[in-house]
Amino acid sequence: MDNIAEELRQRTFRYALRVIAFCRKLTDTWEGREIARQLLRAGMGTASNYWSACRGRSGAEFVARLGVAEDEAAESVMWLMLVLESGIRKDKEAKDLLAEGREITAILSKSCKTARENRRRKKNQKKLQLTNLPTNKPTNSYSKSI
Repeated sequence: MDNIAEELRQRTFRYALRVIAFCRKLTDTWEGREIARQLLRAGMGTASNYWSACRGRSGAEFVARLGVAEDEAAESVMWLMLVLESGIRKDKEAKDLLAEGREITAILSKSCKTARENRRRKKNQKKLQLTNLPTNKPTNSYSKSI
């Protein structure tokens, strides 16, 4: 695994840890508990799905898991926005966590797009190689000489 992938693994892991700590501090109301539950799942899902993508057995599995990690990050951003906009919390920690969630979502989104494009390009190159293979058909000059 390259350094960039390892850095993102660690960053998503730290994000999940921050989400856990943040959820523990949400209000003990019906909506606070429900938001905490959903945010917790999305925040931890971001890290777990990215880690799973890094262990992917194929290019297709990597792209699929990366897409799920991106979706989870985007969902966690939505829950954090809801926390801020509803007034449940409007402190610096909430705003910083939202900013980090947005950055991770953007990184995963771009990574997923790049991975899809790379797979498509690789697939097209293989097709091109297959169509450029020599055939076993005799040419006119060869068949006339026999």
